Amino acid sequence: MKTMLSLLGASMVLTLALPAQAQFAKPEDAIKYRKASFTVMAAHFGRLGAMANGRVPYDAKAAVDTADTVSALAKLPWAAFGEGTDKGETRAKPEIWKESAKFKEASDKMQAELVKLNVAAKAGNLDALKAAFGPAGASCKACHDNFRKD
Repeated sequence: MKTMLSLLGASMVLTLALPAQAQFAKPEDAIKYRKASFTVMAAHFGRLGAMANGRVPYDAKAAVDTADTVSALAKLPWAAFGEGTDKGETRAKPEIWKESAKFKEASDKMQAELVKLNVAAKAGNLDALKAAFGPAGASCKACHDNFRKD
């Protein structure tokens, strides 16, 4: 029974992963996609950081809209780390593919922290945003430190 469940789980993962991989005609397309995803996500995350750090005035509606965007964008780049995307114009370290479980854990943690940031933004107060921004930023930094070339 345990083996059957493992096989079923593996086939489900492959079934879900194949459409994501199929969207890129070439590895270079996947690299461009993930770089663009991260760039747009970072721009929006920076807007939240500017509010959380007092560099721009806090705007509750803008914080909610921006946090919604960041949370949605956080789901995008991961499908673009497929086979062959470790070469070319990329800052991705080989550890992404060598330590794929650790990379998946880091990406899951980042996405979870961004969901928490989104919830905090919806609380409608600056203190909640500040409290959630630090751990969200730390999750991004941890991934950069371990999986991105400088």
